[in-house]
Amino acid sequence: MSTDKSASWSFAEGLPDEDPVLLRARERAFELGVPSVSPGTGMALSVLAATAKARTAVEIGTGAGVSGVYLLRGLSPQAVLTSIDHDVEHLRAARVAFAEAGVPANRTRTISGKAQDVLPRLTDGAYDLVFVDADKPNAPLYAQQAVRLLKPGGVLLLNDALDRDRVANPAGREPVTVTLRQLIKRLREDDSLLTTVFTVGDGLLAAVKR
Repeated sequence: MSTDKSASWSFAEGLPDEDPVLLRARERAFELGVPSVSPGTGMALSVLAATAKARTAVEIGTGAGVSGVYLLRGLSPQAVLTSIDHDVEHLRAARVAFAEAGVPANRTRTISGKAQDVLPRLTDGAYDLVFVDADKPNAPLYAQQAVRLLKPGGVLLLNDALDRDRVANPAGREPVTVTLRQLIKRLREDDSLLTTVFTVGDGLLAAVKR
């Protein structure tokens, strides 16, 4: 039986009905030139955060608040989201989105700085969820730090894991493609993790720390 994968992808991406809060966050992201998670990826973030019953989460790359709103809507009501970005304008836009979503200020913490400098200062085994949506060349470093930060049962999520379908093509040899392909392989072979890739957006890698 044949299937139209593009139609299935479009159907899944079209399921979320984004409200004005998310639409305004997307507008701000567009104005800032910041890529945002797709609607399908965003709903996956909400569902996975809720499934994990996460109370402490870290986001690497704010996306001007789109992904953060989705995460906060899935996190426990008392959960705290720490969002890291090197650009203060991105963080400012995220804070506006969080406020418009009705999220109390004490449930979010925004940190300005390069993730490779900030992450080592965060506490080992203190987080239920880490979402990586930042520069792909450093994805292996962010993933390594994320595994360190996670509690047992915690979830690592990596956005754009399939690099516009290039990771699945063995002939794709672009540096970022190779980096992501090797990272997926390494995480999948790590006995301390349970790893898969969802085909929402441009690929969402999920790894649970055993």
